[in-house]
Amino acid sequence: MHSSPPVSAIILAGGAGRRMGGQDKGLLLLNGRTLVMHVIQRIAAQVDEILISANRNLSDYQAFGYPVLRDASADFQGPLAGLLSGLRAARHEWVLSVPCDTPRLPENLVAELLAALLAERADIAVAQAGDRVHYAVMLCRRELAADLQASLGAGMRSVHAWQAQHHTLTVPFNDAMAFANLNQPDDLNRLNAGAAE
Repeated sequence: MHSSPPVSAIILAGGAGRRMGGQDKGLLLLNGRTLVMHVIQRIAAQVDEILISANRNLSDYQAFGYPVLRDASADFQGPLAGLLSGLRAARHEWVLSVPCDTPRLPENLVAELLAALLAERADIAVAQAGDRVHYAVMLCRRELAADLQASLGAGMRSVHAWQAQHHTLTVPFNDAMAFANLNQPDDLNRLNAGAAE
């Protein structure tokens, strides 16, 4: 149903949710379903393995039926720490990373990122829509795990800065709304209000 080679996915749900008042964003409801469930439904047909990075409410995430990975460090080091857990646990060479608060990801996300990566023989492909680059929506090589661990150990926390150290390309997508992410409570309210779909 999707392109080969096989791809693993890590859903990044391990953040502290500071801008959401400390709430666990992946478990917030949109149209009566959790945000992480929306993301799972968007990517399930596109990948061969799904992993969830979470640091709180682990039993709630385990209830979705996928492996739940905790960061090696307990102090919320950001998305790179979740990505590292995913790269270490992934069964496949290519690993997709997506945030838990992007419920409308495109159905051709993996196909487009993978095609660009293979064509350019790059290490990382990042989604771009309009003039915005969505650094946490990326496909990368599993073998970058050791490099990422070293970067985290050196204090790096910026996804963009880490990507800049590698052969990284951006892949354009037409629909900017597909990458709309929910950082503030108003974002969720707005999507819920327009959720007649």
